[in-house]
Amino acid sequence: SGPLAITITPATSRAFATTRKAEGVGNATINRSLSCLRLMLNLGKEDGLLSVVPKVHVRPEPPARKGFLEREKFDELLQLLPSHLHPLVIFLYTSGVRLGEALQIVWSQVDLNRRLITLEGEQTKNAEPRHVPLHPHLVMLLKELEGDADDRVFDATNLRVEWQRACVLCGLGTRETIKPKDGHVWYKYRGTRLHDLRRSAIRNLVRAGSIETVVMKISGHKTRAVFDRYNIVSTTDVQNAMQKLVTAEQAESESLVKVPQRL
Repeated sequence: SGPLAITITPATSRAFATTRKAEGVGNATINRSLSCLRLMLNLGKEDGLLSVVPKVHVRPEPPARKGFLEREKFDELLQLLPSHLHPLVIFLYTSGVRLGEALQIVWSQVDLNRRLITLEGEQTKNAEPRHVPLHPHLVMLLKELEGDADDRVFDATNLRVEWQRACVLCGLGTRETIKPKDGHVWYKYRGTRLHDLRRSAIRNLVRAGSIETVVMKISGHKTRAVFDRYNIVSTTDVQNAMQKLVTAEQAESESLVKVPQRL
């Protein structure tokens, strides 16, 4: 059991953060725990159980990841993955659905004729059901795999190991061999992550002309602030924006020339 609420001070939260950091926990995870502590203390004051709410100091968090895959690099990566992972990886890259949501989908939720998957509320992070459109190429793959109603749709066997191996082979990541004192060898991976497929899907859907509120419905984002972190703008996007302006100006100029002059 932890300390009594009335004995908690700013030093208590700092000591907790220091201990968790020493255990190898990241600052973002530590801050989520501190946020729960802050909420608990505020509720205690509202209920008259505490007269003062001590300040809870959070730790600096790293900036949000901005990784995404352009289509050409994704195609290269896909060919390096085992074929049983292709449907899942394509689904993640084209829909922006969370991995945890995708792995729960069963065949009864798939409508290949309408090219739709229906996610139930209990399967989604925000507990809201939603419809997810399917890419035509993925529909063709799924037609060859269709199983019983209660069978899982996507096979994730050795997903993370195969993902890291493929990323290393195509230059999207590195694996460092770690040899702990107990003699057990393991690998520390740095590079493109599976979650980057979610960012890629959102970015691609928006740049293809989809309305952002519709993309949020597909991906399951409830707040605009979080969605904007996934809707990544690259240098090429900025350059293309100027080119679109120039093209529009040229088109307008040409149309004016074609207008017949009145005498």
